[in-house]
Amino acid sequence: MKANIDIKANNLEKVADILNTLLADEFVLCTKTRNAHWNVEGPHFYDLHKFFELQYEELDEMIDEVAERVRKLGHFSLGSLKDFLAVTHLSEDSHRFSDSRKIIQTLLSDHEAIICSIRQELNKVTDTYKDAGTADFITGIMEQHEKMAWMLRAHVL
Repeated sequence: MKANIDIKANNLEKVADILNTLLADEFVLCTKTRNAHWNVEGPHFYDLHKFFELQYEELDEMIDEVAERVRKLGHFSLGSLKDFLAVTHLSEDSHRFSDSRKIIQTLLSDHEAIICSIRQELNKVTDTYKDAGTADFITGIMEQHEKMAWMLRAHVL
């Protein structure tokens, strides 16, 4: 059954597309953060291992929230790696994640890319597609990424 929430069907579809791209970005970033958690080495191994674990757990919650937001709008969430990789703004890195400084910088860059992407979509979601609820929702997601980016940035002084 389609959502009857005073937003035109074609606008709901456009917003769902934006959210599915965000979902893909979140999934790719979560995977990269787990990779960092599993493979980090060096003198600060334990602290970074725990830090990355906290970050991927937060990202995992965000993934679920974004997927559920798509469903609330009456559309289906992407759910395959192939689909995620087809729409994500992020790239998968093939390098080893053992260099802690490099992986922190990579993850920081990815968080900042998501922040920028959300900022670019906010006006469309609010003004063009008339979905204040989703605009508020993705603003909250953006704020979570800003905090996570700050935490990463603090590691690469």
